[in-house]
Amino acid sequence: MCLGIPARIIAITDEARLMAMAEVSGVRREVNVACIAGPDLETLVGQWALVHVGFAMALIDEDEAQKTLEALRDLGEAQETLEQMAESERALA
Repeated sequence: MCLGIPARIIAITDEARLMAMAEVSGVRREVNVACIAGPDLETLVGQWALVHVGFAMALIDEDEAQKTLEALRDLGEAQETLEQMAESERALA
């Protein structure tokens, strides 16, 4: 299973190599935008993309990006709760 994380393209860093800076939750990472590139890379700045292993795979709208980020946060919280429950069970055993 592959998981694409929504990230906003904030700058084009290397036009020749089709590289851009993407940001998600304050974390910035350079990504390859070959899969979403058009004739003018600057049109990508400000757009949301699903990023997987350093590649922007698809453009998505901001609403979808926010919903996905919220779901990922919820999953993280659920995982923490499950880990706390497992720890409590181990402590009782």
